Amino acid sequence: MNPASKFDSTSWDRLIGSLPNPHLLQTWEWAQVKAKFGWQPTPFVWHSQPSQDSPVAAAMVLKRAIPVGGFAKKMCVLYVPKGPLMDWNDAGLRSRVLDDLQSLAKRQGAVFVKIDPDVALGTGVPGSGDESRDDGGQAVRSDLERRGWIFSQDQIQFRNTVLLDLSPSEDEMLARMKQKTRYNVRLAEKKGVTVRVGTLTDLPLLYKMYAETSARDGFVIRGETYYQTVWQTFMSNAGGLESSQVPTFEPSNFPTCEPLIAEVDGQPVAAIFLFYFAGRAYYLYGMSREAHREKMPNHLLQWEAMRRAKAAGCAVYDLWGAPDEFDESDGMWGVFRFKEGLGGQVVRTLGAWDFTPSPMLYKLYTQALPKVLDIMRSRGKARTRQDLN
Repeated sequence: MNPASKFDSTSWDRLIGSLPNPHLLQTWEWAQVKAKFGWQPTPFVWHSQPSQDSPVAAAMVLKRAIPVGGFAKKMCVLYVPKGPLMDWNDAGLRSRVLDDLQSLAKRQGAVFVKIDPDVALGTGVPGSGDESRDDGGQAVRSDLERRGWIFSQDQIQFRNTVLLDLSPSEDEMLARMKQKTRYNVRLAEKKGVTVRVGTLTDLPLLYKMYAETSARDGFVIRGETYYQTVWQTFMSNAGGLESSQVPTFEPSNFPTCEPLIAEVDGQPVAAIFLFYFAGRAYYLYGMSREAHREKMPNHLLQWEAMRRAKAAGCAVYDLWGAPDEFDESDGMWGVFRFKEGLGGQVVRTLGAWDFTPSPMLYKLYTQALPKVLDIMRSRGKARTRQDLN
């Protein structure tokens, strides 16, 4: 395992697009966004044989220094968002990659290295008739525990998600929806809701709508500069697509993104950001206003996202997030029921795991982290209110 300095956005995205289960958060573009907000990205590649150019695994490792004084001033944390990418069922390759990441953490003096690959533990809602267990994922989890990795209390990404299979016809996808969801899609069309593809000029409006959604629903978001950076970085790869156009996908394609905006009488009332990479679409950000909610604009937005992603050649639409606990006590329960109505399948994954070279430092860090996060959330809510004002 060595840093892969020869790569640029084109070659890196092409490489990871050829590996099993490539992910948007491992792309060059996502790493460059994070580099503007305190992270140092370094790409790593593993080959089947050292002398051959035959990549079998890759990881975009993000490093962040921890600004504390005294003896610990050089401390850092390492994070591999939605990676490493490889065939996780290959025990030999898995051992090699994990050994190298553990060695990297030791060399860097990291408090920990965090990974959260999309390795499925099972599908379906636990306790339901459609629940199934993935023995391969269970073996990976056992291997991590044996190696001393720790299930992280800081789950950066959603552990579970809902995936929509886009291979059926549009009629079949509609029929797969729950009856109420399908009715609401048709209701939105009848009530005059329309959907258009947004442009860069819409981004300030969309951030304001996102801030309104955050304040109304009680979740914390970052400042406007962060989202503008994410959206502009990925939208620049779309090549100025018109509403009637859709991107086509090969492993070498750049990741792209487009905002879809629902309007009533020309007034924006809801929007989502649809990301594309390597044959998969992702729903990362959603926003809405109180006005015209009874016209069900969010249902029509998701239906249009499904149609555009399918037309673009995507096989799967990732609705990005499902509850940790599948009952009404979970804060995501209402959002999950909406996603469930679209006809998707729940996929339960490993979640985030940490390896620490220094258990004492890790304990101190994890004890302090909840207090730091509470302060950050409080500041984030205050900043969002200020932005709205």
